[in-house]
Amino acid sequence: MAHASRADFDAARSGLALAADPARWRYGYDLATEVHLKSGSLYPILVRLADRGLLETSWEPSVGSRPPRHLYRLTGAGREFVAALTAARRDRGAAHPRRRLSEA
Repeated sequence: MAHASRADFDAARSGLALAADPARWRYGYDLATEVHLKSGSLYPILVRLADRGLLETSWEPSVGSRPPRHLYRLTGAGREFVAALTAARRDRGAAHPRRRLSEA
């Protein structure tokens, strides 16, 4: 069985953060702060998710001296994908419950 890579794990965390309120537009900076990823890790993930049709993207126009900002939210397909990930994690957890070191 193939193991998930660190990038897959980070993408799942990003998707789960967006799924908390899927209709709400989110700034990349806010997501990076929430999921504890640096921009060099998060933005490539967001681009891949958008390329796969899982994220909708939009630009917020500049205000005063603040530059325009990119916004992200899950598409319907993205919500289905995150739901499937969540179900798979739940199923995997039920099949392989974690044991505490004291129980080993």
